[in-house]
Amino acid sequence: MKLGTEQEVEEGYGVFPKRFKGRIQGRGLVVKTWGSTIDDAESPNTLGVYVTTNVGQCLPMEVEYYKWYQSLYTIENVSARMLNLNGVDCDDQYKQVQDTNKLTEYLDLLESLSFSISLSLSLSLSTLSTPAMSKGQPHILVFPFPAQGHLLPLLDLTHQLSLRNLTITILVTPKNLSSLNQLLSLHPNNIQTLILPFPPHPNLPPGVENARDVGNHGHIPIINALSNLQEHIIQWFHSHPNPPIAIVSDFFLGWTLRLAHRINIPRINFFSSGAFSCSLLQYCWNNLNDVRGLPVVCFEDFPNSPSFKEQHLPTIFRRYVMGGNDPELQMVKDGMIANIESWGGIFNSFDELDGQYFDYLRTTIGLRRVYGVGPLSLIGVSESSKRVDPNIDSGSGSEILGWLDGCSDGSVLYVCFGSQKVLSRKQMEALASGLEQSKTKFVWVVKTGTDQEVENGYGVVPDGFEEKVAGRGLVVKKWAPQVQILNHRAVSGFLSHCGWNSTLEGIVAGVLILAWPMEAEQFVNVRLLVEDLGMAVKVCEGGDGVPDSAELGKVIAETMSLDAPQRLKVKEVRDKAFAAVNEGGSSCTGLDQLVRELHQLKNYNKQ
Repeated sequence: MKLGTEQEVEEGYGVFPKRFKGRIQGRGLVVKTWGSTIDDAESPNTLGVYVTTNVGQCLPMEVEYYKWYQSLYTIENVSARMLNLNGVDCDDQYKQVQDTNKLTEYLDLLESLSFSISLSLSLSLSTLSTPAMSKGQPHILVFPFPAQGHLLPLLDLTHQLSLRNLTITILVTPKNLSSLNQLLSLHPNNIQTLILPFPPHPNLPPGVENARDVGNHGHIPIINALSNLQEHIIQWFHSHPNPPIAIVSDFFLGWTLRLAHRINIPRINFFSSGAFSCSLLQYCWNNLNDVRGLPVVCFEDFPNSPSFKEQHLPTIFRRYVMGGNDPELQMVKDGMIANIESWGGIFNSFDELDGQYFDYLRTTIGLRRVYGVGPLSLIGVSESSKRVDPNIDSGSGSEILGWLDGCSDGSVLYVCFGSQKVLSRKQMEALASGLEQSKTKFVWVVKTGTDQEVENGYGVVPDGFEEKVAGRGLVVKKWAPQVQILNHRAVSGFLSHCGWNSTLEGIVAGVLILAWPMEAEQFVNVRLLVEDLGMAVKVCEGGDGVPDSAELGKVIAETMSLDAPQRLKVKEVRDKAFAAVNEGGSSCTGLDQLVRELHQLKNYNKQ
C-alpha cells in the first residue's frame, strides 16, 4: 500500500480504517512497503490482481486483473477487455465513498463471475501461449484425477510418452499446477498445460481442488465438478491449431468418453489401480442387481474364485448402492460403465502380477485393448527417464534418511497409510502400543488431521510415546520421501493401507508388506498379496478397525525376522517387476505397443 504525505495522512489519505487488520487477520496481508507486482502475480496462490494503472506487465500471467481508475467504483476486468472478452464495468463515481454497500455489491459480483472470467481468460491465454509443436508428432490430451494416488502414476506415464516422440497437453486446475513443475522442467518443448478453473461445487469447501484436502469422501463431488469443464474443453479443442488426436484420462473421469465422441477422437482409460480391482469393480457395475444386498459376494468366474464381504467391495461402488437415486452417483456409475466402452485401458501393473486379470478384462469384461505398462516408477534407467515425483524435495527427507543410515540392514519397519487417511485416537493408541511392544526399529509417518480432527484425537500421537521409543523409533509428522525410505538398506518391512501405488512401491523395494486395508480397493489388493501371491501378512482391516496391540506387536516382531517365509515370494515378485520393464519384458513391450498405436491414431476416424 502506498502511504501518503504527513498532510495527506492528516486528511485521512492512505490510512486504514480502525481495526481493519484485526478483522482480516489470517486472510489478508497489508504491506506498507514496495512489493513486486510481477512476483506476487506469478505466485500459484494468486488468482486475481486489483490494480490502478498499467497492467501490461502482468497480462501474460494466468490471473484475473481488475483496474481502478482513481475511482472507488470503476472496476474493470482489463485483461478480459484487451482479449475481447466480457469485462465488468461499473459506474464512475470518483471519490464518493458514502455507500460502502455498493463497493461490496460490486466485489460480490466479481466473485460470482470469478469462474466464468477465469475460464475465459484461461482459454484465451492458453491459445495465445501455445508453443510451436514438433511437426509430425501426435498430440495427446492427458487429464488426471486430482488425488495423489491417481496423479502420480499418470504423471509417470506422461513422462514416458513425452520421451517417445509424443506431444502432450496436460489438463489441470490452478491449485494442481505445481504438481507439474518437475515434469514441465524435464520437457519444456513437448509438454504444455491447459489450466482451467476448478468449477465450484456445493459439497466442496471453497478453494478445494484436490482430494488430499477432503479425503476419499470428496471423490464424487470432485468427479461431478470436473464434468462441468466438458464444454470448455471442446471450445479449447476447436480453437487449437493442432488439436489432440486422443485423450488419456483417469478412470474416475468416465464422462470424458462422451466428450471424446463429441470431438471425434478416441478416449483411453488410465487405471491407477490394478487389473484385479478393475475387473471386480466392472463386474459389480455390470451385475448390480445380483450383487446388491448380498452380505458376501462370490466372484466364481474370476481366477481363484475370490469372495468379499459387502463392506470390503470398492468404496465408490458401495456409495452408489447406498445412495439411492442421487444423480451425482448415477453420473459416476455411467462413467464407470463407459470405461469399458472406451478405446482401450492402460494399467500401472505387469503381466506377472496381474496377467490373469488382463486376460479377464479382454475376454470376459470386453475391454478391447489392454496395456500393462508398470511399475511405471521403474521404466527407464537413465537420469532423463527416471520417474517424476511432484513432491520431491532434496531437503525434506534428509533427517529421516540420516537416521536410517545409523540402523543396521533390514532392521527397520516403515509405517505409513497414504496421503489421506487420518487414524482415530483408538487406532493411534493401539498402533503406538503395538510398535512399542514389538521392540522393532521403525519410522512412522503420521498424517495429521484438521484442527477439528486433532481436537477429537485424530492423528494425535499418544503423550510420552516418542520419549519411550527414542533411539528405536522415529515419528514423522510431515511429508516423507516414501520411495527413498522403502529402498533404504535398513528397511525390510512396510506397514501399509495397501493403496495400489504403495503396493507397487513396496514390491519394487522388495520389502515385506504388513497389510491394513481400510477403504477404496485396498481389500482387493490385499487379497492378491496375501492369499493369491503369499507375499504379505494382514494385521488389521477396516477404516474404523482397531488392532489388538499385543497381537500386532507379536506379528511385527515375527515378520521382521529376515527368515520370514513370505520374503522368498517378495524377492521373486520384485525380480519379475524389474524383468517386466527391461527390454523385451511384458511392460516394456506393452508401452511400445501403446506408443506405436498412438502414432497410428493420426488417421483415426470414429466408426
